[in-house]
Amino acid sequence: MLDAWLKDRPWLLADGAAATNLFDRGLAPGDAPELWNESRPRDIRRLHQDFIDAGADIILTNSFGANARRLRLHDAEDRTHALNELAARHARAVANAAQRQVIVAGSVGPTGDLLAPLGPLTEDEAVAVFTEQIQGLNAGGADLVWIETMSAIAEMRAAATAAARVGMPYVVTASFEAAGSTSTGVTPAAMAEAAGAFYPAPHGIGCNCGAGPADLICSVLALTEAMPDAVVIAKANCGLPQRQGDRLIHPGTPELMAEYARLAVDAGARIIGGCCGTTATHLAAMHQALAAHTPRPRPDPAQVVAALGPLASPPLQPAR
Repeated sequence: MLDAWLKDRPWLLADGAAATNLFDRGLAPGDAPELWNESRPRDIRRLHQDFIDAGADIILTNSFGANARRLRLHDAEDRTHALNELAARHARAVANAAQRQVIVAGSVGPTGDLLAPLGPLTEDEAVAVFTEQIQGLNAGGADLVWIETMSAIAEMRAAATAAARVGMPYVVTASFEAAGSTSTGVTPAAMAEAAGAFYPAPHGIGCNCGAGPADLICSVLALTEAMPDAVVIAKANCGLPQRQGDRLIHPGTPELMAEYARLAVDAGARIIGGCCGTTATHLAAMHQALAAHTPRPRPDPAQVVAALGPLASPPLQPAR
């Protein structure tokens, strides 16, 4: 479905944030949003509906941390398949009731563990962890797997291998946050090269979360330069995060996110959405901006900074 839509449309709108929106509905810091699939299903379905009403073509299931390694922290690892199936069923039900077609993407985040040799998890073990999760998403009716917020190539590959084992198409996004690279030092160019060797190939690659919109657009520029023919995804945080007590607040305005969406298209992204802090109000502004947008020349980093504000983590300059 994703490929067919992109043949006829210049862009697709993905949804906004899950956890940060659920905080506003009562989720406590440290609690697992995925458990709300069982305990607060109306809130989960309402969030999906709000994003569809705002114009989203793609909604992500409430399953980002619903793998056995993360669920173990909440004594829920034995419910991995059930929680993922339920997350997909909630999104599927809301999408099926919409007046237009909406893609349900099964959100798959990191395991929370470093992979060997840096951490305790082997790549084969990670494949097994992701396979269990994706089997649940598949059973619940997800259209594709949305592998997101990754930092290490090995973990991206493990999730991609798991999607292939279950027989589901997938996309993969990384979080570029430290001087233009992920926390493990992966640059957009390195991610593009690695993802090009995955089999089967992803249906899209991109970036999400990280720092702020300006940083993410610069990562999009690097990805589209490295893989000009790829379907590139941009899902930025809603402004630069600011700590208030035990929470991170994202102060981006709808106007800021609208300009971010326009710049994402100009930079070559085909799928645009929002990550942490992005509400349905922000997403509606993004949809309106994209619908009325006349493509402009490809921006350079200086133009991105002028429009969206300074980079939180500028790329390191080579030594002279």
